[in-house]
Amino acid sequence: MVQLTDFQDLQRQAMADWESLHQDGRPIIMVGTATCGRSAGSLEVLDALRAATEKQEIDCHIFEVGCTGACYAEPLVYIIKPDQPAIVYGDVTPQLAPRLIQSYLIKDNPLPRYSIGTFGNGRIEGIPDLFSTPVFEPQARRALNRCGFIDPTSLEHYLANDGYTGVTKAFAIGPEQVIEEVKNAGLRGRGGAGFPTWRKWRFCRDAPSDQKYLICNADEGDPGAFMNRSLLEGDPHAVLEGMIIAGYALGASIGYIYCRAEYPLALERLRGAIKQAKEHGLLGDNILDSGFDFHIKIKEGAGAFVCGEETALIASIEGKRGMPTPRPPFPAVSGLWGKPTIINNVESLADVGLILQNGSDWFAEYGTEKSKGTKTIALVGKVKNTGLVEVPLGITLRELVFDIGGGAPDGKAFKAVQTGGPSGGCIPESLLDTPVDYDSLNAAGTIMGSGGVVVMDERTCMVDFARYFLDFAEKESCGKCVPCRLGTKQLLGILEDICAGNGRPGDIEMLEELGRGIKAGSLCGLGQTAPNPVLTTIRYFRDEYEAHIHEKRCPAGACKSLISYYINNDLCVGCTLCAQNCSTSAITGEFKGPHYIDQDICTQCGVCYTVCPKKANAVEIISPSLRL
Repeated sequence: MVQLTDFQDLQRQAMADWESLHQDGRPIIMVGTATCGRSAGSLEVLDALRAATEKQEIDCHIFEVGCTGACYAEPLVYIIKPDQPAIVYGDVTPQLAPRLIQSYLIKDNPLPRYSIGTFGNGRIEGIPDLFSTPVFEPQARRALNRCGFIDPTSLEHYLANDGYTGVTKAFAIGPEQVIEEVKNAGLRGRGGAGFPTWRKWRFCRDAPSDQKYLICNADEGDPGAFMNRSLLEGDPHAVLEGMIIAGYALGASIGYIYCRAEYPLALERLRGAIKQAKEHGLLGDNILDSGFDFHIKIKEGAGAFVCGEETALIASIEGKRGMPTPRPPFPAVSGLWGKPTIINNVESLADVGLILQNGSDWFAEYGTEKSKGTKTIALVGKVKNTGLVEVPLGITLRELVFDIGGGAPDGKAFKAVQTGGPSGGCIPESLLDTPVDYDSLNAAGTIMGSGGVVVMDERTCMVDFARYFLDFAEKESCGKCVPCRLGTKQLLGILEDICAGNGRPGDIEMLEELGRGIKAGSLCGLGQTAPNPVLTTIRYFRDEYEAHIHEKRCPAGACKSLISYYINNDLCVGCTLCAQNCSTSAITGEFKGPHYIDQDICTQCGVCYTVCPKKANAVEIISPSLRL
């Protein structure tokens, strides 16, 4: 059994080692090897850096870190020379890696052109302060404060940065006061609904039972969302600390982490963190001699989106098919195996640790009156700076998309933004000043969800966008209730007809009526929110639906059945680029001569339009009806 004094000694040693790491005179090299970094080639960069330092006989520290959120610049490499600020290099390749070692570590040339910023003490000429750049300055990094800056496989790194001090404080003040701290902080569930966290905890704590459970919902299934995955990969102990504190407040002795098997790195990091916590007495029986027992198990999910719903998730852990059940009773009263159960999102639990470490007043410094704190957001789609950001609740969508995201790329015009994943709605440019908080987004017809934000530009067809997410919702429906099972199928069928040019008068009204019925009659949150993309696109982009139905035209030029590519030979310079890049050989023509597209062979892939020289601009997108 590990005593509290033993843990305090361990923490002091970790802090001393952390200070020594940064003061022993050896350079530090960190490489972002979360999933986003690995997909961009960071492991190959890591190998190249190790080979280069070995070849140059440079004695240095090299370790892997999680994601800072700057996914647009992956792979990321951080180099810290003694008594110098850290330099963050972006888009590093295996070929560039040895050059960084040679130029900066040996010749003291920092190569500013390859850097996206510095952090720490001091500045380097020609390189901006990372946290003063447009991407990072509006952010308030709290849940993500360690991600990308510590080795996620090292308990010592976590302890050296205030890790597990929240647990010791919780044990010192008692479970009732822990709930009060969370209440005073104003924490609302970060998984979607935004229900006050303390209130759920109170229901569970007051429920009489010999056994209670805590479940961490890491079944992140929204297309384009990776907030939970990044936290688990970059700072797994933060989630474990939040679970220990929550379990203590609830009186639960067993916790589950429900994580989809599609997150292998997150699962690997979690298993390693759990093992370390057990070895040092932070999990198990009588934690730190507090009298509190807590054990954590991992349950791998099979990737069913519906298992993000509480009762479906519980059924899956019990070995049943993941299908929702009617409520009440709510899980806080009767959940896993009929016992009181609390399900909290990954980010919610990470925030719990921060609240106990720093206090409720500190947490509530950011946010609005009804939505306190910060929110991690996956910013994806047609936006320049894609990645993971953490912003104060109450920031506007405009600030998020343009100030942080940099707006739409390639000089295209912004069209809309979707929040809340497949269950969210689409917000037009006229509502970009809407604050990002639970109540404001609900009033606009969308939801906060877990934090996914998809940006669309002028090339996005809003009807096709709604069709895409209805296709996802229809496939992910568990089929238990009729409104969702049949309603989403009917909605999808109408949208497919409209996109194919077979829309009929009255289809818009039918979509609205069906959507409202599905929302009102569905059993769980999947069905209740599935029509949101359809209803909001009709609400804000009705003209695009009408163009598809009445004019058989796709204004965005995205629906293949409603567009044709045509070469205007008055503008064509005969460069043959379009013909060279046509995969079906649908384009004929000689060099410096006129070119033609065979409409019977053309697949409307759009490559010819993309490669046509901007000055020529000879390939045009038109409605087939206009050619007749």
